[in-house]
Amino acid sequence: MNLDIHSGVIVATFLALVTGLLALISGIRSIRSGSRLNYFRKRRERLVRGWRLILFFVFMLATAGMINRFAEPVAYQFFPPSPTVTPTPTITLTPTITLTPTITLTPTITETPSITNTPSLPGDIESKFESTITPNPSAVFSPLVFATRLDKNFQPIDPAVEFKNPLSTVYGVFSYDQMTVGAQWSALWYRGNELVCYETLPWNGGTGGFGYTECSTPVGGWLPGEYEVQIFTGSSWKISGRFTITGEPPTPTATATATRTPIPSPTTGPSPTQPSPTPSPTLSPTSTPTITRTPLPTQTRRPTDTRQPTATELPTG
Repeated sequence: MNLDIHSGVIVATFLALVTGLLALISGIRSIRSGSRLNYFRKRRERLVRGWRLILFFVFMLATAGMINRFAEPVAYQFFPPSPTVTPTPTITLTPTITLTPTITLTPTITETPSITNTPSLPGDIESKFESTITPNPSAVFSPLVFATRLDKNFQPIDPAVEFKNPLSTVYGVFSYDQMTVGAQWSALWYRGNELVCYETLPWNGGTGGFGYTECSTPVGGWLPGEYEVQIFTGSSWKISGRFTITGEPPTPTATATATRTPIPSPTTGPSPTQPSPTPSPTLSPTSTPTITRTPLPTQTRRPTDTRQPTATELPTG
């Protein structure tokens, strides 16, 4: 028997209520039968037993309420839900017979509906792969749910398929199962054929649980139109989801930035004639007085005295 957590909680709540009701009925019967007994001891035992069953009913009623309120969230903490794979319906083409006026049965071929090509991963994204771990081909993802906010358990707050500007971040939430830790996964955000956001990195979550991808204010803002998010493991496409943006994105307000005004460069033309430089006064060389030593007059030696002639002796007479 394949019983999920939600069904198990409902069954446990129902059993608790039924058990409590049976205890209440037994307690009332015990009190009624005991009140008719003449023996004090027997009557007291019946009354005590009846009131105990009524108290047990109150306990089971409170237990059923707690199971209904808290059992399922607690169970999901230990057993993350696995996404249910929605089977793709196959279209069987049945030929129809059209009766012509000549009563000739001519089968007409019903037009085959066009098949949307399976999304593929662009080569420039695939060239950015970091992981060499092969993804599990059996990995599955639930349909994407879109919201602008998440709670602490990564669950979408006020999910929708249409959002109105102004917007900042949009989240695509999903549950997953049988993922390989460390394998490459990618999320591509398209507006028409234009790739506005993407992320590709090794898987850092568990093998099963909840996850999300996000896109924050693409270049040019959230322009109105239909957007599509594609999820890949390795180069294999897994799931796609669509949402719509309405309204024009807010126009960014230009902030005045003080810029330095460049000094205009002179107009190219003939170079102005430079004035002849004023000759600076030439300093006359200052004659440095040189001390000329004037020779002192040479002392002329006085002539040597001429010896006076010697007196000649006169002859004696």
